Amino acid sequence: MEIEFLGTGAGSPAKSRNVTSIALKLLEEINEVWLFDVGEGTQHQILKTSIRPRKVTRIFITHLHGDHLFGLPGFLSSRSFQGAQQMGTLIIYGPKGVKDFVQLSLRVSQTKLTYKIKYIEIEKTGLLVNEAQFRVYVDRLDHRIECFGYRVVENDYAGELQVERLKEEHIPAGPIYGRLKAGEKVELPDGRVIDGQDYLGEKKRGRIVTILGDTRQAPSILGLAQNADVLIHESTFGRDEAQLAFNYHHSTNMQAAKIAKQAEVKQLFLTHISARYVGVKALQLEKDAHKVFENTKLANDFDTYMVPFSHK
Repeated sequence: MEIEFLGTGAGSPAKSRNVTSIALKLLEEINEVWLFDVGEGTQHQILKTSIRPRKVTRIFITHLHGDHLFGLPGFLSSRSFQGAQQMGTLIIYGPKGVKDFVQLSLRVSQTKLTYKIKYIEIEKTGLLVNEAQFRVYVDRLDHRIECFGYRVVENDYAGELQVERLKEEHIPAGPIYGRLKAGEKVELPDGRVIDGQDYLGEKKRGRIVTILGDTRQAPSILGLAQNADVLIHESTFGRDEAQLAFNYHHSTNMQAAKIAKQAEVKQLFLTHISARYVGVKALQLEKDAHKVFENTKLANDFDTYMVPFSHK
């Protein structure tokens, strides 16, 4: 599980930051890439990475402001020329109106896609995606228009089968090991009955990644972020601009750090950085937040982060 920041700016593209888009690369787990927001120019950003558009199977839109959405029609069109028809249906999640936006853009430009799109416009909060290996939860945030945050939860991994111990107890290899790995009880040829659960190592805890759209501070953030391995939180404004952030329905770096500490997350990334913050000023956002929450990092375009496992 790897996160790649394709755009970390706010409002409009800047020389050092494109507008918002985040790729959650699940290639080792399910051979898929999920995009969170597709700001203008996202497909150009992807060209500078190893991401293959046909690997993108799900797109999650936080809200319908242009800096999170305007790159979607272009990306969908280009994806048609990259073998995406072999990957099945692409699913787009987002607020009501995302379907109209995409379909109108494609219709007016007379764009024909080589694959199908399934639209899921979010009407209620809670469990949004429930697949074999991942679940995604969604909740509303506090922005000027309807806006959502997403919590991606990986299911726990079963413990490793203790093969050496089985060999020491003269339990023969073969199909029996597969059943034991599944935690089943097995009767051996010599009459012994053994329980696979007794031969499994410690479970490996699934990872949790929380990605927020634009927002003021709201109670829903804590629920989305609780115990996350990674929290990606907007930081449009700096330390002394809490009132300004509130007026514009955004957050400060310090607010992000406080919620990360309260929610006991492991790693905080600050993104959605205003163009006013460049160079030393941008680094100061990280330094100030670091005083509240040590594991804080300012996200820059094309930064990557491999999400580590932690044991239960």
